[in-house]
Amino acid sequence: MHEFRVLYTGDYLDVDGGVTVNSGDIALDLYESAPWISQDFLRDQQEQRGDTEYWSNIYSMAIKPEHVRAANGIVIFRPWVKESAFAQGSDNLVVIGRAGAGCDKISMSACTAADVAVFNAPDTLTHATASSAFLLMLALAKKLPQHQRMVRDGRWDLQPVMMGDDLPGKTLGIVGLGKSGYELLNLVQPFRMHTIAYSPSADPAEAAQYGVTLVDSLEELFAASDFVSLHARLTDDKRGMIKRQHLRAMKPTAYFVNVARGELVDEPELVSLLQEGKIAGAGLDVFEHEPLPVEHPLNALDNVILTPHWLPSTRQAARQTMEVMSQGIIAASQGKIPANVVNRDVLERRGFQEKLARFAANQREALAV
Repeated sequence: MHEFRVLYTGDYLDVDGGVTVNSGDIALDLYESAPWISQDFLRDQQEQRGDTEYWSNIYSMAIKPEHVRAANGIVIFRPWVKESAFAQGSDNLVVIGRAGAGCDKISMSACTAADVAVFNAPDTLTHATASSAFLLMLALAKKLPQHQRMVRDGRWDLQPVMMGDDLPGKTLGIVGLGKSGYELLNLVQPFRMHTIAYSPSADPAEAAQYGVTLVDSLEELFAASDFVSLHARLTDDKRGMIKRQHLRAMKPTAYFVNVARGELVDEPELVSLLQEGKIAGAGLDVFEHEPLPVEHPLNALDNVILTPHWLPSTRQAARQTMEVMSQGIIAASQGKIPANVVNRDVLERRGFQEKLARFAANQREALAV
């Protein structure tokens, strides 16, 4: 038996050291069938009692060289993985699991150069993400926050001036026809919307099966849509892809929804547009800088619904995501390649193959169990 040590990032823990995510259910029970796996957390990343800045800095945390030295596998929640993480070598680290689909905070080139495979959970949040976008669309159209405010303020006299919109007949424009984009199409199908999409890599035949019309440019999509929903994956070439000219092309009655990544959008321009009332509103779960500062101008706007990069986080999706993480770690601990490896070039590297092979003996142990 060859021990395989997996470390989860410290942002899974609360100030008392208990697992705080998903009511403590992060699928550690799957390791019961793999007794050669030892598990712990990067406890120097755990919230410390009295640290009033912890949650302001949580999206800035990063994996350190001592973390890389101490683990055979690391499961990442929020922290970055930069080139500096490998400054003291990576002789022990075999795999990094990213608990989610997005890997934009992980330097793939640095991981590959360090002979470390990165795997993710590309599909477990698909429905949760798409349904979050759909929820924001409906809440914006029905003016849900304004209705709640009328009740809480005792302003039932505003009923005649507070009218929402229905979705049938409206045009939904989707940017990025990946898994969550297609799932959103499934969700809106009963609402009889006209659907268009900008997604240069989309398969026209598959798009046709969903009844969505592919357009040639973002300009065309933004100008024609009553709702624009962003579903693109953040990569270096897509950072800031939604520019001033796209946002300014929107109808004054249109809504903008983003459950993808804040860095895809010219956020200052979006704020200006909303402040000027040039579009009807926006639903945003993600921001250019997170956490969004309390004093940020978005927080002062009535035509915006804001959620804390957490709206797709359901118990079901979290369990499925963490099962994928545990399964990937178990595979690596037996010398097998995990599913969903993102930096596939690493699979051809001798250094990675040699590290993985150290644990092949655990396959025989698994068969014996």
